[in-house]
Amino acid sequence: MKTNRRCRALLAVSLNLMALLFSTTAFITTHWCEGTQRVPKPSCGKEKKTNCLNYSGNETANETNQNVVHYSWETGDDRFLFRYFHTGIWYSCEENINAVGEKCRSFIDLAPASEKGVLWLSVVSEVLYIMLLVVGFSLMCLELFHSSSVIDGLKLNAFAAVFTVLSGLLGMVAHMMYTQVFQVTVSLGPEDWRPHSWDYGWSFCLAWGSFTCCMAASVTTLNSYTKTVIEFRHKRKIFEQGFREEQNFLDQEAIKYFRERTEEERAEAGDLRLQCLHSCSPN
Repeated sequence: MKTNRRCRALLAVSLNLMALLFSTTAFITTHWCEGTQRVPKPSCGKEKKTNCLNYSGNETANETNQNVVHYSWETGDDRFLFRYFHTGIWYSCEENINAVGEKCRSFIDLAPASEKGVLWLSVVSEVLYIMLLVVGFSLMCLELFHSSSVIDGLKLNAFAAVFTVLSGLLGMVAHMMYTQVFQVTVSLGPEDWRPHSWDYGWSFCLAWGSFTCCMAASVTTLNSYTKTVIEFRHKRKIFEQGFREEQNFLDQEAIKYFRERTEEERAEAGDLRLQCLHSCSPN
């Protein structure tokens, strides 16, 4: 029983630690959503000679460069390019088409005013989610390494399960609120930011993987608590049943003893009465 409890507790601690690592990584990274943005090509210059628009009409200087687009009203989509972007809870980073690297801006500033409150609620829920995961992880470690008795272990187990379930619910609400804010921002956000196409990134997958590990840890903890209680009650029932049978056996032995003792006393009393009658009768 003790070995099974320890294995279940170790599994719950491992799942909770994975959930904590996944949620922290997702919270600080900027790959919740990623895709492309359709933006006009910049003008060609001394430093920019590819993927640009040539307004000068100097075709001879650039006719060997296939990436230079000569400006014309009939060029249509040739005047645009698609830059890569990725967005997290805090920042949205976009490919810099004029230089090497990326430029980032606050996603909170990009969100519409009507959604800023929901976004801040999402941030607070994510922080509480991580904090409750830390509390649940600490209680599970105490139950695993410093539990001196079964009763103390059960108390720690119950509190750890409660905190882990609460953290999982907060995490689910936080992820859903962020998804709602991002989808509204795609439609109502700044025109120079609105994506042409997008999908969820690896940070989003980590966030929901964290939620999955969190709920698995809570289920494992509750399962460990339930099994321990059932096993404890079963052993107590067997002990009480054995004690009752032993008590009945002792009672029967005592009744048998007193019954035999009473019969012996009656026999002795009868013998004494007969002796008294013989000694007291006249010759």
